[in-house]
Amino acid sequence: MKWNIPNILSVMRLVAAPMLAVMFLYFTRPYADWFALCLFIVASVTDWFDGYLARAWGQETKMGAMIDPIADKAMVVIALMVIVGYSSMSPWLVLPATVILFREVFVSGLREYLGDVAGTLKVTKLAKWKTATQMIAITFLFAQGVFEHYLGMSTLGMDADIVSQILGGEIKDSHGLMWKLDGMVWSGWAGMVLLWVAAALTAITGLDYFRKAAPHLKD
Repeated sequence: MKWNIPNILSVMRLVAAPMLAVMFLYFTRPYADWFALCLFIVASVTDWFDGYLARAWGQETKMGAMIDPIADKAMVVIALMVIVGYSSMSPWLVLPATVILFREVFVSGLREYLGDVAGTLKVTKLAKWKTATQMIAITFLFAQGVFEHYLGMSTLGMDADIVSQILGGEIKDSHGLMWKLDGMVWSGWAGMVLLWVAAALTAITGLDYFRKAAPHLKD
């Protein structure tokens, strides 16, 4: 493997993927949420930089072309696993996460079966939008965990009902008016909506890939 900067960034992103889960094993929340959020943002930024630098510097390699999509999928799959396992919004996230995971396994199996032919099936612009939407959605969902558990730590000693209302995203004032915690609610809902959009794009690109691969699957 040629160790140029684009390839190093891809390998770093690949190594960072399992660290998202490790954060929740060795750190308490909200610190785990903060570390996972920062790690995911940095990894997402390197995803753009390694491809840009490889093209700009003429350093595109076969190893880099192999590692880059694997690192992307590992980041998304592990991040979704962590979010569904720890997020308070997980009941709303299970179905879109399932669609995304199923597509990635299905397409990976197709690529393995097709072998060299798979290289002729180019990545479309819609597939790139799909990946970008997935990463933005996951960023918002990690941020929602930060808001939620930071508030949980900040309300020690308060009345249990008040804490419950705060963690639920709303609280009543002395006049009975309901106030929403904008950061927590906005981030969580934005992440959920974007994840559903990403799931739709993921399904469409998966069907498109299968349609293009179908002629090569005939006996």
